[in-house]
Amino acid sequence: MKSLAKKVVIYSMVAILQCGIGAATLEASPRQDNQQNHARDNRDRNEQSRYENERHEREMQRRHHESEREWHERQRFENERHDHFVRDIEAAAIIYLLLNH
Repeated sequence: MKSLAKKVVIYSMVAILQCGIGAATLEASPRQDNQQNHARDNRDRNEQSRYENERHEREMQRRHHESEREWHERQRFENERHDHFVRDIEAAAIIYLLLNH
């Protein structure tokens, strides 16, 4: 009887240890975190792009007090700024994808 009790206790402890190791492994798994972070990062980039595009559209419109020359100068400056910002967003997306995959 003593031998049977020892075996039950030992096998129970082994089973508990395996369950604990399995649970810890699942919790530490990066798969769910990466998917959630990836989705959140995509939403953030989409929101930044949408905001920048809306701001760019507003800035490209001519203001009632501007001369033709001032308007074209502001458009040129705004186009350069917008292109720079879009390149930064795209570069950040590429770097993020390279680091996480």
